[in-house]
Amino acid sequence: MPTAPEPTGLSRRRRRLSDRETERRMLDTAVGMVNAAGLTVSLEHISLEEVIRDAGVARSAVYRRWPYKDLFFSDLLRELARAVAPASVAGRETGHAVLARVAAERLDRLETPEGRRSMLLELIRREQDFAVVHRSAEWRTYLALHATFLSLPDGDLRADVQAALTASERGFTTRIAAAWQEWAELFGFRLRPALGTGFEALASLVSAHFRGMVLMSPTSPDIVEAHIEADPFGTGETARWPVRAVALAGIALTFLEPDPDITWTEARVAAARDRVGAMARSHD
Repeated sequence: MPTAPEPTGLSRRRRRLSDRETERRMLDTAVGMVNAAGLTVSLEHISLEEVIRDAGVARSAVYRRWPYKDLFFSDLLRELARAVAPASVAGRETGHAVLARVAAERLDRLETPEGRRSMLLELIRREQDFAVVHRSAEWRTYLALHATFLSLPDGDLRADVQAALTASERGFTTRIAAAWQEWAELFGFRLRPALGTGFEALASLVSAHFRGMVLMSPTSPDIVEAHIEADPFGTGETARWPVRAVALAGIALTFLEPDPDITWTEARVAAARDRVGAMARSHD
């Protein structure tokens, strides 16, 4: 029995999207457009009709979900504040990749306190998170959103955006704190007890340092790109240090000190070497 031909032309009907699918496509498309064009204090540069076209959704469904343009842009601000895209840009894998390279060169230095300190400082000297954030359109949008938030009038939208930004910031701080805690434990460091703080405080200052540099970079590129040939922390090695990394190491050493309760037995050194070596192999 012959099969019926596939419908073509006007007889072919595209599957109707659900209201939820329409909403998701519209918001995802608009977020992409904002990241590409940049975020201003308002969203007037984003055309709702262009979003509808690029999302490939029915115009009637969009206006059923958002009868007015302002309602769509309010939901778009809420979506941007959730910071899903910035969260995916940089993470602990960035640190692991740098650690892998340092480990390949300096694995034997885990055996001495001076060597472990120099490895930690070398990781900081070679940090990649600033570069990742600096070139990320998603992060530029997210940082600009903080300025947009300040311009919002009091009301439900401002409260929703503030709550979403607060949750996003908490998530970023938790991830950064976990990465620094992992490094500290690996190299036998602890938080200075006299400070009475947790790794979240260190993470907050590290984040503020990066963001300040990113915000300064368009108008003060010399500060961002400045380097020195020096041994700023007395490791016995002169190297090319980005000035921003000197500041980052200063923050880290203010909070961290060698843990006197850790005894670096042969077994502990071997375990640390195995752990670092495994990270190195995972990035070969």
